[in-house]
Amino acid sequence: MFKDIMIDQCDINNYTFVDVRSPSEYREMTIPGSMNIPVFNDEERAEVGTLYKQVSKERATERGLEIFSGKLPDFIKEFKKLDGEIVVFCWRGGMRSKAAATFLDLMGVKTSRVQGGVRAYRQWVLKELETFEVKPEAFVLNGGTGIGKTVILKQLLKEGYPVLDIETLANHRGSIFGQIGLTPRNQKTFDSLLLQDLMELRDSPFILFEAESKRIGKLLLPDFLVGKKENGFHIFIEMPMKERVKHLLNEYRLHEHHDEFAEAFRCIKRRIHSPVANQIESELKEKNYERILELLLEYYYDPRYYHTASQYPEDQKVTLKAGSIEEACVEVKKFVKSCASIRGNPISQR
Repeated sequence: MFKDIMIDQCDINNYTFVDVRSPSEYREMTIPGSMNIPVFNDEERAEVGTLYKQVSKERATERGLEIFSGKLPDFIKEFKKLDGEIVVFCWRGGMRSKAAATFLDLMGVKTSRVQGGVRAYRQWVLKELETFEVKPEAFVLNGGTGIGKTVILKQLLKEGYPVLDIETLANHRGSIFGQIGLTPRNQKTFDSLLLQDLMELRDSPFILFEAESKRIGKLLLPDFLVGKKENGFHIFIEMPMKERVKHLLNEYRLHEHHDEFAEAFRCIKRRIHSPVANQIESELKEKNYERILELLLEYYYDPRYYHTASQYPEDQKVTLKAGSIEEACVEVKKFVKSCASIRGNPISQR
């Protein structure tokens, strides 16, 4: 007989987690690292749900068994391909996960079930984020738009530095143009991924992350992380305008996303001095993206950056000058290593 496991045992390193809910439910939010082998597809789930609401629980259960029994051989085959101890879950730890676990157990596939399902997992995530404490010292990567902060963090992560890559977790670059070419994650998925990374970094001697505002697109950062940013040591990077524009052109591929870019610009147009805003609109018609980015950096982003930089006291920041993102990455590593050495905290692999 299958067993139930508690939410705090949901370690992806110890189990193979399988979400048996429908594909749309899985896409909305799941336990990080889980795969989807659904009991019902979206249409089947809608049919059973309608019967439950409009006819009776018994009729819905009967129809559900009819549907599931027809796909059971393929369902079992998919599970037999998996390695490790399998843990299944649905929304509330109800009928779908119970049926899946029961049939798998009958077919000799050792299976457990998450007690309370995804709903209990979501409640656990929220509770953990409310009380979470980031103990390691924070180095906060800061600087003007286009200096490649996320690129630098990704490189540092590859080299074993303890990095919290918030924008990658959000799948959003943080600005009004931040979702161009991307599909941002929802709050539930972001919270789950964020907590997972924070728990992995809990025992690091320090952490590195980008200076983000409270809001990334439609997502909200937890207050403790915003506080950690405000109290962290800020590494400001300065880079030539030409290099920043080059990076932005490569990253955003504006020629492929002209309409998205134009729409995002309209959201901030009123915040830009009218002659400059009108010039940007004129350049948009010509698709002169290089000049548009220069104007946005000079008249919109850089003034905001300099204002932010001035808010931090001198003993809480350092400014590193670099001619390129590659040089900036080298300079950041030098600085962090020197600080870690002084504090007696060697760089270690995650």
